[in-house]
Amino acid sequence: MEETKSRFNRICVFCGSSSGKKASYQEAAVELGKELVERRIDLVYGGGSVGLMGLVSQAVHDGGRHVLGVIPRTLMPRELTGETVGEVRTVSDMHQRKAEMARQADAFIALPGGYGTLEELLEVITWAQLGIHRKPVGLLNVDGFYNSLLSFIDKAVDEGFISTTARQIIVSAPTAKQLVRQLEEYVPEHDEITSKLVWEEVDRISYVSEPRDVWLLIESCNAKSPLFWCFGFHSIYGSYTV
Repeated sequence: MEETKSRFNRICVFCGSSSGKKASYQEAAVELGKELVERRIDLVYGGGSVGLMGLVSQAVHDGGRHVLGVIPRTLMPRELTGETVGEVRTVSDMHQRKAEMARQADAFIALPGGYGTLEELLEVITWAQLGIHRKPVGLLNVDGFYNSLLSFIDKAVDEGFISTTARQIIVSAPTAKQLVRQLEEYVPEHDEITSKLVWEEVDRISYVSEPRDVWLLIESCNAKSPLFWCFGFHSIYGSYTV
């Protein structure tokens, strides 16, 4: 197989822990894995060895690329069966799983999946809109699986809930080869709600252990952005009302 050098070192793939009813979903997962190998791209994913997760990770591993699976400890008995491939990194919960996958990746691709896949996908889209990252986000729209989601998003644009530039965050294509090529060419065009610099200040709160210290840090940065205050406190103590 001829290798093609990519701008990406590692891509995060979101997908189902089930295989789906259509063989085309399974074939697409394998083809995506092979496309990553051809472009010398490593994989980060949810760590499961079952369903589409197992297929894409095995294809990347078989092709000689590094596979990093990030999985909460409580899901290991359910999503890890048999022999694992590549590196498995355990985390304490779903929030840490998503944060670690996002941190490790240069781009994101969603294969068909269920609630979990949709939640992971929409979160990284929202993060792009907010200016937390500028990484490409792609939908592998196998057999039109994501047509209804794209129609919903277009409806939200028409009704004024999503800007036309924010609509450009999402790249979609029916095949792995076409999608990765489009992601390689992607240039952000949307207007970020806030700058990445402000979010980097928010990240500092992750290393503060005491609530009192959180208050002091937030108050010291409050003048920079009102959004900083609300997001920062909520990101650590989600049950608190601010």
